[in-house]
Amino acid sequence: MFEFLFLDLDDTILDFHKAERIAVGKTLATFGVDPTEEVCARYSQINKLHWQMLERGEITRPQVVVGRFAMLFRELEVDGDPALCAQRYEELLSQGHYFMPGALEAVRKLSRSYRLFLASNGTAKVQAGRLKSAGIGPYFEKIFISQEIGADKPFPAYFERCFAAIDGFRRDRAMMVGDSLTSDILGGKNAGIATCWVNPGNSAPRPDILPDYQIGALSELENLLDRLNASVTAEP
Repeated sequence: MFEFLFLDLDDTILDFHKAERIAVGKTLATFGVDPTEEVCARYSQINKLHWQMLERGEITRPQVVVGRFAMLFRELEVDGDPALCAQRYEELLSQGHYFMPGALEAVRKLSRSYRLFLASNGTAKVQAGRLKSAGIGPYFEKIFISQEIGADKPFPAYFERCFAAIDGFRRDRAMMVGDSLTSDILGGKNAGIATCWVNPGNSAPRPDILPDYQIGALSELENLLDRLNASVTAEP
């Protein structure tokens, strides 16, 4: 039976893409860049590329934070300071929050029956601001931010440090739940725990990263767990 649930934050509980569009638009305007849909979409692509490089261990977190704006400025031929831009962006991103559909109620309900742990690769100060704004911290037994624990998803070191901080932890009763195949699902598999992919677009998984379970939204997780736990209870 499942007992320990590790929930990703961005695009699993909180709508990161919406927050990103708003924050990056305001940031670029401050630096004299017209935040058109095309420009904001390109930033999002560059940002995703940099985070994927971090997940593969190819670059460091500071290189992600500044490098994404440096690349965008080069492409746009903008003479700006990417470090200052990154600082302003993170300040704006840490303010406010937007929930994914049904996510708040899902977290509330799950917290009544399971031990919840937040597992995020996001920047510590950004996630702290968003969690405070969202008011969901009390629903989690512990909050594990990669920058604070010194390792990133999907590397085993991240999960091993999480597991070591949980009283009575059992790997066979744990599940990683998130929207990212390369961070959440691969990370859970690397750590030897069950995985559940939050896949609202019903995209096909990568053949080399297959989740154990799949749902369209976090609001579907409780029913999935009820079925899985019931099947275990029913076994002779």
